Amino acid sequence: MQATAYTYDPESRSGQVLLDDGTPVPFDTPAFDAGGLRLLRPGQRVRIEMDGDKKVTLVTLQTF
Repeated sequence: MQATAYTYDPESRSGQVLLDDGTPVPFDTPAFDAGGLRLLRPGQRVRIEMDGDKKVTLVTLQTF
């Protein structure tokens, strides 16, 4: 699923993404670390994966 980075705290490596319908969805440190990223800037397009509980499990850069 695609989303847009909305907030990111480099100290905790957590933040929020916005789904394409504008819904903010938080992500935690394990989801950020799973994607192998070092930094995330607001406005970046990202790919996310979510589990059955609608929790983000992966945040990584969107590639085409």
